[in-house]
Amino acid sequence: MKFGVVVFPGSNCDDDVVHVLEHVMQQEVVKLWHKDQSLKGLGAEDCIILPGGFSYGDYLRAGAIARFSPIMASVVDFAANGGYVWGICNGFQILCEAHLLPGVLLLNNNQQFICRNIYMKAQTRHSAITASTDLTKALKIPIAHAEGRYYADAATLASLEANDQVLFRYCDAQGNITEAANPNGALNNIAGICNEQRNVFGMMPHPERASENILGNTDGRILFESLLSYAQAPAAFQLAG
Repeated sequence: MKFGVVVFPGSNCDDDVVHVLEHVMQQEVVKLWHKDQSLKGLGAEDCIILPGGFSYGDYLRAGAIARFSPIMASVVDFAANGGYVWGICNGFQILCEAHLLPGVLLLNNNQQFICRNIYMKAQTRHSAITASTDLTKALKIPIAHAEGRYYADAATLASLEANDQVLFRYCDAQGNITEAANPNGALNNIAGICNEQRNVFGMMPHPERASENILGNTDGRILFESLLSYAQAPAAFQLAG
């Protein structure tokens, strides 16, 4: 599997993601510049990651300008052809602005930037990045965002729930999904979702910041391992749900 990491002006987690993919997961990685349209040979069996940061300074609103970068037309086509697209933090915001994922990320309910470890729990094994997860385990993953409050209208939210598209919810250390464990006021404690076709993923927490023993936390690596395992043998996971 080959990975492409998109770099927008203001991206600041691109090298973190490249490091984890290349040196921790031992995968081939290429950087994709936002002004280009070339995906450098990435195919439907590969994955594009939109990393965290503050693309275009988060002007207008987070992700609103980046969604018009030339590379995004290629990303949209790539997703339509079945390729994996994974947006982390600002990448999630961009995917929502580009309508590759439903809903929007609003200002945190405390109107402040939040940077700390939180707990989240996978809600389904019916996606490539959660196929190998333990649905009973709370994962400790860092967040760092000002606009992370997931919001969608009632019909969209009902559709997400009915279609099993909610990938992660904020929880406490014991795995309890409560209002107190919700760091930003996201509806239904939603920390991550996927599209109906289940090949586009978005999440606010940063798994790349929790993927090495030297950092004292490898919970995030579970998601990268899950994606790789699923991509290599999807038939083995087709009954997961």
